[in-house]
Amino acid sequence: MYDNPRDPYVRVRGAREHNLAGVDVDIPRDALVAFTGVSGSGKSSLAFGTIYAEAQRRYFESVAPYARRLIHQVGAPAVGEISGLPPAVSLEQRRSSPNARSSVGTVTTLSNSLRMLFSRAGRYPEGAERLDSDAFSPNTAAGACPSCHGIGRIHETSEELLVPDAELSIRQGAIAAWPGAWQGKNLRDVLDTLGYDVDRPWRELAAKDREWILFTEEQPVVTVHPVREAGRIQRPYQGTYMSARRYVMRTFADSKSTTLRAKAERFLTSAPCPVCGGSRLRPEALAVTFAGRTIAELGSLPLTVLAGLLSATPTDGSETARVLTEDLVARIGTVTELGLGYLGLDRATPTLSNGELQRLRLATQLRSGLFGVVYVLDEPSAGLHPADTEALLVVLDRLKAAGNSVFVVEHHLDVVRHADWLVDVGPGAGVHGGRVLHSGPPRELAAVQASATRRFLFDRAPVPAREVRAPAGWLRTGPVTRHNLRAVDAAFPVGVLTAVTGVSGSGKSTLVGALTDELAEVERMVTVDQRPIGRTPRSNLATYTGLFDVVRKLFAETAEARERGYKVGRFSFNVPGGRCETCQGEGFVSVELLFLPSTYAPCPDCRGARYNPETLQVRLGGLTIAEVLDLTVESAAEFFQDTPAAARSLRTLLEVGLGYLRLGQPATELSGGEAQRIKLASELQRPRRSPTLYVLDEPTTGLHPADVEVLMRQLHGLVDAGHSVVVVEHDMDVVATADWVVDLGPGGGDEGGRVVAAGPPSEVAASPVSRTAPYLARALAGG
Repeated sequence: MYDNPRDPYVRVRGAREHNLAGVDVDIPRDALVAFTGVSGSGKSSLAFGTIYAEAQRRYFESVAPYARRLIHQVGAPAVGEISGLPPAVSLEQRRSSPNARSSVGTVTTLSNSLRMLFSRAGRYPEGAERLDSDAFSPNTAAGACPSCHGIGRIHETSEELLVPDAELSIRQGAIAAWPGAWQGKNLRDVLDTLGYDVDRPWRELAAKDREWILFTEEQPVVTVHPVREAGRIQRPYQGTYMSARRYVMRTFADSKSTTLRAKAERFLTSAPCPVCGGSRLRPEALAVTFAGRTIAELGSLPLTVLAGLLSATPTDGSETARVLTEDLVARIGTVTELGLGYLGLDRATPTLSNGELQRLRLATQLRSGLFGVVYVLDEPSAGLHPADTEALLVVLDRLKAAGNSVFVVEHHLDVVRHADWLVDVGPGAGVHGGRVLHSGPPRELAAVQASATRRFLFDRAPVPAREVRAPAGWLRTGPVTRHNLRAVDAAFPVGVLTAVTGVSGSGKSTLVGALTDELAEVERMVTVDQRPIGRTPRSNLATYTGLFDVVRKLFAETAEARERGYKVGRFSFNVPGGRCETCQGEGFVSVELLFLPSTYAPCPDCRGARYNPETLQVRLGGLTIAEVLDLTVESAAEFFQDTPAAARSLRTLLEVGLGYLRLGQPATELSGGEAQRIKLASELQRPRRSPTLYVLDEPTTGLHPADVEVLMRQLHGLVDAGHSVVVVEHDMDVVATADWVVDLGPGGGDEGGRVVAAGPPSEVAASPVSRTAPYLARALAGG
């Protein structure tokens, strides 16, 4: 089928990706199109899994034949045909692995422009040689401080950290920093062989011995003769000694395991590098100034302040300085337009929210000058205060005005109302969704009764008056001085639902971070964040919740499994035996794409089933273990209704609105909001414990308003059961149902960091100084 360049529509025919039921839909180009529907309805499968995936496949088709041979392994989307599809750019919310060297400046490439400005137009000390722009980067050998290698901080340890209890002997575990199990026993046996007393209390050892054991750089190799244990044959072996400091530093620097790195970090202190003072650069680079400041000083300023400073700096007739300064100020303008002016160029990306990161990428695209492409965006309003959403709409309109098509998967009703075209997918999630209920102007959705979105767009009603719960006590934090908070005191009521609000960057997450289980009034605290439940396809919903242990046990108890001698381990895809050895039980193989990021493709042998053919011959209730992992939570709840241990896990997952997820859905496919609700479900299925403080950072991110109602029922249920809940939230409909609101601001960055209003929603909505107040008042009135 040949594309007609005059046809103004992207025409999709027979889309069957994930739960899409052979969808046919026509979507206009050169328009702002919103894809809506409840979580799991299939809107992302249509926008990303079908439209963007097909555009990407067509791009791959155009590359060299050798590369194309590798790319074919990735597969094509399950769709009949798509016509009228331009090249596509995807901006998803998934983040790459955390990197301390990645910053706001590197993501937006603003750092490159600032380095060029210093290199070409900076004020150099008399007689100093002009530096290349690379010399102003902490990420290059030419620019990085030689002491801290461009990190800005140095890590060190001490005897007090490594040996918290000096009364213990080495055999009793005095050196807390040592690894556990065999590795720790090996180090102890090596010390014993070297002649050190491992049975004497640590404090009684000679100072020089303690120093050597903890801090030596030597790595002696000795022959260890293990103590014989009954029933075990243990032969002598060559053991290498490594000091506690060396082990901790090596683990922290090199380990791929986040658990091991976190453990190592407990034994380290972190301080600014004494050589560069935390600026990360060589002295030669720090000697160059522009506008009277070093590049490190300019990089630490909020972008709004930086733009003002650059604009006000005279260029002394230098054409180079004028051109570079104007370009930099214009590029900063696109970032501040998106409500991110409070960020500094040196802000590390691991400290940014998913929404902030996506908007930074959006700002970069805005300056790219591309036209005639389809931008596919995943909830660009995520993490945005309603005041900042208005600025986002201006930016989306500018992308469209530049001659592009903008497709957004979105739940924010203001963005949906602003769209030119609406594609509503549903009516439900999983098998109950996958159909296009409406494709047309947003106003025409009012006539589509089956749509879950319609009620929230058109049938708004005032929030029913209800009596706010009375606090059973108060949690007082502060004074908190961190990031933009300056000696802030705050009080959080106990036994109620508290919403913490404020514009992006006002200090909400920082303030909530001061709530710890060390506070006297907190018996138990649970933080439910949006970090992934795992970083590879090996982690999934069933393994995280413990449900998979129950499933494997049930399979091992079948007559077929007992007859074959299969134990529980046979049904694990993490160990040899029952798993497919080609993909080692992942179901996917990693495909290296040379000049492109590597990606995952289904295993060519097991086709994603994860197990070998023999294991798949065992059935439970007519299903193989691979088919059980392919069940949705909703289907599994029916299948395991007579197995109490499984039914409880599945019921809580249904209660938080995750009935559409598959049991074996890889962690890499889950959104931050889904990961957070899985963690909440894991907590809800535990037997009720002592009064608990639950802290959730933006729990409604990625949720359709209908799913928000389901989630809020759970959170209010926790409060009714005697617990306390604190949510950082931008959704005013959620804030309106809270008992207490703590509003920070008034702005972001240095313009925020203060509690501007606190009280019941109706009181905060009337505050004359709160930027949240008018939006909260509108939500209370049903606007």
